[in-house]
Amino acid sequence: MPQDISPAWTPVALSTDLPEASVIPARIATAALALWRSQGGTVSAVADRCPHRGMRLSHGFVRGEALSCIYHGWRYGKTGQCLAIPAHPSLAPPDAIRVATYQTSERDGVIWVSASDERSDVPAHDGMTGLRSIALSAKPQTLAACIGSISVGDAIEWAVDGTKARLLLAPSGEDGTILVHLLIESGATLVQKVAASHALEAIRRHAEALEHQGETA
Repeated sequence: MPQDISPAWTPVALSTDLPEASVIPARIATAALALWRSQGGTVSAVADRCPHRGMRLSHGFVRGEALSCIYHGWRYGKTGQCLAIPAHPSLAPPDAIRVATYQTSERDGVIWVSASDERSDVPAHDGMTGLRSIALSAKPQTLAACIGSISVGDAIEWAVDGTKARLLLAPSGEDGTILVHLLIESGATLVQKVAASHALEAIRRHAEALEHQGETA
């Protein structure tokens, strides 16, 4: 069972959660992120705070290949550099105005983020595809105990309705909740996908109930 849900690469979202020209909030253990996909399809992750007035960039909007703050429209590129300040259209923003960026990668329908500058392989889940993500208020150990699972690297695996399912875990919020990404075999039928989704919801209820019992015991 994986004890650490903050490895070099953290699974922050499923690819289907982030269509082109959109931005969503995300999180790794050390930072809140604005995760965005450009009009051309490139995924980027930046610190979720505009240097100007501290507004969350995840509340912003994407136009072309840039992310703009919703407050005063300051625009940032994929490198984190400020590209334009609408209130001063003739000003070339100085290099010092930038947001922190993080390594990102997509594989097997999962978007991964790393806070490390070192290059390393993204975890592979060949033959699997992302199905859905849910937040869960329980420890990873409690979740695994509810499933009676086996561990596959940094994932939890189990079988449901005749198909293989896999869970990837990541930090969800400062309150200690975790984000659970459900992967399922690529050839799964609609019936199997629905069964896996319902099974995950049942597991969440069970895990959160056990967690609550442990806190009140």
